[in-house]
Amino acid sequence: FPDQLPDTVSPFLADMTVKDLLTMSTGQFPEPTGAIRSAGPGWVKAFLAFPVKNDPGSTFLYNSMATFMLSAIVQKVTGEMLIDYLKPRLFEPLGIEGMDWEINPDSINTGGWGLRVKTEDMAKFGQLYLQKGMWNGKQVVPENWVEEATTFKIDQEPGALQSKRDSSDWLQGYCYQFWRCRNNAFRADGAYGQFIIVMPEKDAVVGFTAESPDMQEEINMVWKYLLPAMKDEPLPGNARAAKRLKQRLESLALPLTPKGPVSPLAETLSSKTFILEPNEPHVDSLSFGFSGDTCNMIVKANNKTYTIPFGAGNWILSETDLTGPNILSRPGAFADNKIAGSYSWKNKNTLELVLRYIESPHTMRFTCIFENDELTVNIHLSIPPGQYLEPMQGKLSKP
Repeated sequence: FPDQLPDTVSPFLADMTVKDLLTMSTGQFPEPTGAIRSAGPGWVKAFLAFPVKNDPGSTFLYNSMATFMLSAIVQKVTGEMLIDYLKPRLFEPLGIEGMDWEINPDSINTGGWGLRVKTEDMAKFGQLYLQKGMWNGKQVVPENWVEEATTFKIDQEPGALQSKRDSSDWLQGYCYQFWRCRNNAFRADGAYGQFIIVMPEKDAVVGFTAESPDMQEEINMVWKYLLPAMKDEPLPGNARAAKRLKQRLESLALPLTPKGPVSPLAETLSSKTFILEPNEPHVDSLSFGFSGDTCNMIVKANNKTYTIPFGAGNWILSETDLTGPNILSRPGAFADNKIAGSYSWKNKNTLELVLRYIESPHTMRFTCIFENDELTVNIHLSIPPGQYLEPMQGKLSKP
C-alpha cells in the first residue's frame, strides 16, 4: 500500500511482514482496533500510521486490525473481496452457503470479525483442517499450509508460571490465526464462546457457539466431559442413550418470557407515541401497537422507523436492520438481522420485551415502565455480561 504510508516510515514499520500479521505480533501498542474503527474510513492508512513500539515478530498482542489487514491484502492482490475470493476456493467445496461478512467503510471485508456462518459450517472448517486440507478427495488447502498454520509460532506470555500455563488454553502458543490448546489440540476462537477445537490425536472436531463471559470454562467442559469419552476403538451401540440425546436436542429452545395477564394499558397505548429525551441509543420516539397476542414496537431513530413484532407466549420471527448488541460491528453493518421477539406484562404498568438476534448470540431486553403520561425504558444488553444502558425517559406526545 505505497499510497497509504505515513510521511515517515519507522524502522519497526518497515520490518513488519505478513507473517507478523498472521501471528498477532505487529509490534503495535496499544491494540489499535477500537481507535481505527471509530475514526471512520481509511483503515489501511490508519493501521500503517499507528505506533509500532516493538520489533515486529517479538511480542504477541491480540490485534483484530492485523487480521483486517490480511483481508485488505487479499483484496489488493486479487481485486476481489475476501468473501468472494473464498467462495469457489473454500465455501463451495465444503458446501457452505448463506454466509456473509461485514465490510468496512472502504468496502473491504473486516477480516477479524463479522463473518456469519452456521455452527455446522464452522465444524466443517475444523474437519477440513483435521483432514490436512483434504475434502471429498480434493486438496482444498495445501497440506503443508495446514501444518504451518496450526503449529506454535509465538508465546503469548513468556515467563508465565507453569501452573498458569497448565490451566489456560490461552497460553499454549499462537499460530497463524489459530490458537494452540492443551491436549495437543488447536482451535479457532471467537469472542464470547465461538469455538472450533481440532483434536488430531482423537480424530475429532468440536464446534460450538455460545454467549459466555467465561470462555475458559467452556473449553474446560470439553476437556472434562468430551475428551475422556473419546476412545481409540468405536463405542458400542446404545439405542436408549441415542434416543435420549435425540429427544434432548429436539426439545432445546430459547426460554420464552412467561405469558401473563394482559394489562388494561394495552388497549390505550395503541394510539400513543412517547417522545424521548436525548439518549445513548439515539432513539427519538417509541410507540406500541397491540393486536391479539402480538405487540408491535415502533422505534424511530436516526430518521428511520423500525417496526418489531413481539409475541405473547411465543416467538415471532422477523428481520430488521436495527443494530443489536455487538462487540465490533458498526451500526447498519447488516441490513437483514434475523430476530425473534417475545413479550409479557410483568404487572399492569410494566411491559417487558425480549429481542434475540438469532444469527448472533446476543439479546436485548426492554423493560418499559408507564406512569401517568411518562415512559421509562431500561435496556439490558447481554454483552458485556449484564450491561444496562442509561434509562431512556419519554413523555406522551400531545395531539
